[in-house]
Amino acid sequence: MDNRSFDEYAEKYDEWFLKNKSVLASELALIAHSLKQPGRTLSIGCGSGLFEMLLKKEYNITIQEGIEPSESMADIAKKRGMSVRIGTAEDTIFGDQEFDTILFNGTPSYITDLEKAFTHAYNALKSGGYIVVADVPKESSYAMLYNLAKTTGSWDHDMLINIRPEFSYPIEFVVSANWRTTPEKIELVKKVGFQNLEFAQTLTTHPLYSNDRSEQPSSGYDRGDYVTIRAVKP
Repeated sequence: MDNRSFDEYAEKYDEWFLKNKSVLASELALIAHSLKQPGRTLSIGCGSGLFEMLLKKEYNITIQEGIEPSESMADIAKKRGMSVRIGTAEDTIFGDQEFDTILFNGTPSYITDLEKAFTHAYNALKSGGYIVVADVPKESSYAMLYNLAKTTGSWDHDMLINIRPEFSYPIEFVVSANWRTTPEKIELVKKVGFQNLEFAQTLTTHPLYSNDRSEQPSSGYDRGDYVTIRAVKP
């Protein structure tokens, strides 16, 4: 993908989450639920390090290492105490059996060759280590709205008036994304060798209302607009 949007609009990323505090709280609770004593963790596409900072503050979960293609985003994450390597998920070798957990939080939609990225993650995990894949599924209400905005090129199209959230995800990030269904990601996770998949979900109300209150995660992936897949390397 083209990383220029994230370089040019890095501050908009945090601004969107901070305006959508209940959405942020719901997603944060889901990530914390899916990490479960993560040990040494690498965050792929850590962005500004916002989630990592809040996971430490609110859940005492420490993630100090990340990979991020956007230098502007990485600079913010470094100021928040993370050690960040500049690179893409496809082209960066994460290591060899170094990590207990590898987290893809909201990044699969921005990774072109997801199978290659998952293969790197598999190789970098210790035996018994976990991959955690979190994203907006293509079949979800949020992704349907995003794809409509992407097609029209704007949140201001007549078809989106009165159904878009008050604080919509920046269009610069929407047009850069390529959402995949949860079954597509399941297939890739299994293909590279991961086993014992577990699923959790949040944001189960329409995007117009999902910021009204925060949610606790529930199991499955059949109704959530943000879903995690957790799987183990045997």
